[in-house]
Amino acid sequence: MVRLFTLFSAIVLFAAACTPVETSLAPDGKPLPKLYRIRGGDEGKIQFRMLDSINSLRQASGAQPLQLNAQLNAAAATHSRDMSIQNRPWHFGSDGSSPIDRVRRVGYTGGLVGETISETFETELETLGAWMEQPDTRRVILDPTGRNLGFSWFQENNGKIWWTLVVGS
Repeated sequence: MVRLFTLFSAIVLFAAACTPVETSLAPDGKPLPKLYRIRGGDEGKIQFRMLDSINSLRQASGAQPLQLNAQLNAAAATHSRDMSIQNRPWHFGSDGSSPIDRVRRVGYTGGLVGETISETFETELETLGAWMEQPDTRRVILDPTGRNLGFSWFQENNGKIWWTLVVGS
């Protein structure tokens, strides 16, 4: 009886493994991406995951690690929300402010190395990967004069994420 049960179980498991799995495909034939939804309590996890990833890249390039800075985080958060309101990724605020203006407004006294932005549905690490492929954004992330990091985002109800990364010296 035990042998019969074991044989029957093995056949059922084998049949289940052979059942095709349905995946949604885009018009190009590739699987549709899953929506990356950021939950309320994930802010610290995401910021430190990004900080750790950037510092690994910086270490490999010989640059010193960055430290998260609350003032730069605030400047990044403000700009991410503002880009969403404007519905365009660019470095100027709806009030005409530049990245330098925004870091000064939050009281940051260091210099601005640069600001990196993105409008996407991708995770923070996928976004970092895209930034590292572009010479101008890669230069900001790996700049050896960088000392501080601000990183934040705004996610719309449809899932679109507006990422902002600010590096200060």
